[in-house]
Amino acid sequence: MLMDGRCNSITLDEILDNTNNAIIAVNLQGQIIYANLAVFNILEIPARNLLGESITTHFPETGLLRVFENGIAELAQQMKVNNTVLLSNRTPIYIHGELVGAVAVFQDITILQNFLDNLVIEHEKTKQLQRTLEVVLNTAYDGLIVVNKEGIVTMTNQAFANFFQKAPEDLMGKHITEVYKNPKFIEVLETGEPVIGYIHDLNGHEIIASRIPIIQDGKIVGALGKVVFKDVNELYALTKKVDSLRYELDYYKKTMQQKNDSALELLKGNNPIMVSLVQTAQRVAKSGSTVLLRGESGTGKELFAQLLHSESSRSEGAYIKVNCAAVPENLLESELFGYEEGAFTGARKGGKIGKFELADGGTLFLDEIGDMEMGMQVKLLRVIQEREIERLGSNKPRKVDVRLVAATNRDLEGMIRDKQFREDLYYRLNVVTLTIPPLRERKDDIESLIQTFLRKFNLQFAQTVTDISTETQNVLMKHRWPGNIRELENIIERAFNMLDGSEIQIKHLPSYLQILAGHETRPFVGGSLENILAGVEKEALIYALETAKGNKVQAAKNLGLSRAGLYKKLKKHDLH
Repeated sequence: MLMDGRCNSITLDEILDNTNNAIIAVNLQGQIIYANLAVFNILEIPARNLLGESITTHFPETGLLRVFENGIAELAQQMKVNNTVLLSNRTPIYIHGELVGAVAVFQDITILQNFLDNLVIEHEKTKQLQRTLEVVLNTAYDGLIVVNKEGIVTMTNQAFANFFQKAPEDLMGKHITEVYKNPKFIEVLETGEPVIGYIHDLNGHEIIASRIPIIQDGKIVGALGKVVFKDVNELYALTKKVDSLRYELDYYKKTMQQKNDSALELLKGNNPIMVSLVQTAQRVAKSGSTVLLRGESGTGKELFAQLLHSESSRSEGAYIKVNCAAVPENLLESELFGYEEGAFTGARKGGKIGKFELADGGTLFLDEIGDMEMGMQVKLLRVIQEREIERLGSNKPRKVDVRLVAATNRDLEGMIRDKQFREDLYYRLNVVTLTIPPLRERKDDIESLIQTFLRKFNLQFAQTVTDISTETQNVLMKHRWPGNIRELENIIERAFNMLDGSEIQIKHLPSYLQILAGHETRPFVGGSLENILAGVEKEALIYALETAKGNKVQAAKNLGLSRAGLYKKLKKHDLH
């Protein structure tokens, strides 16, 4: 019995039940002869009489019974019960020199163990970060060196050490003045002011470097020296390359502007319908709406597409054209959306960017949209709705910001009735429609178009063709123009190849126009057989297009050609 200052009695059991440490004792048979309340907290069971029960029933992995083997205490042994990590001291019990049992005292160190585990994890993370930093430093092209406020090198990389034919570790821990004389960058330790791009001699190398202070909590704790160019000549070479790229960019901008000016010149004229249409196109260009261009082949649909791009806020972006009829169906998907490496047999190494991605931030012109197969129409519809594409062989969507302009010379409404064109895609494309009249309906523009082409081909052929005879111009005014503006351009170009003076005359026109003028000649006399056959083929194509009113599908049927075969021949004779 124990007595406190107020004469209250406290038993030993009460003292042991109020300690945080768990205490349990066993006899030589491993039966429990004592357990305090903390034991039940560890076992997570209600307090009850455990006397006589086997210690292994409640602590299966206990090492307490081992002390009977040699009679020696085991201290600071770790074990785990439920989710509790315990530190155990196991001590034999001797009475009158005879071993009669053993007692174990357990201390809960779960919180401490978790703290230690976290320390280990953080230590590993720090080591991994350090290793990563070392790899980054040593693979960097720029030479880097760091000193502390005393000027001792604390970090450097191989690119810097190469100036001295040494390894980075050879420089670590040394004062910077031991590495090389006049280390100008450590002046920032005094001034605290960075200096970017100064020329300095580093061990015989004329370098361009930067010096930057390292500041923590408002105090200068070190300095960073960075070799930007290993040789001044590198800067000169880079400057020259930048100047070259700037010149090239200016050239392409100028060329594009000339192309846009040329397009606008071809579209403008005296015809009131065309004047109104051009004004509408310039107004529509300011929006980002999808535009559908309709009209016969050769009326200038691509010229309108270029105008819509050049007059829009996207004019600095890319203008990309895809002829849906000229690309085989099995290749059109990869052409539009691109593909990943290994997406199919023969796929380019590294994959390929599709036209939608190339046009991101700009304009994508889909010519001959009416010739697109139904399967591709579904995929195009999804891209228009979701504003994202997936490359072939990839399941990762990519957002695209593209202004879509489509064109066709086909009867889309009739194709919808015949289940050849999707109605939902039609309404997605038909946000704004510009219907371009054929040349036969705007013959009042023929004279100005002829003058435009004369200026163009005078520059191209370095000639001085000043006029076209009245008789020749009358023939051109009577012609029905199945090939529209493109046919007129081809006729003027052909004349430049045939004439030997400064005026285009009837004899310089194709034979089918000479027939129209009543001046039939024998155009195939002379020249090689190959040239004669090529001329006959070209005129047959033009006649087929004329009789089919510009419908290429019908023209192909009349000539007994496949659609692909017709396009191949049209391209050969520059009639596409």
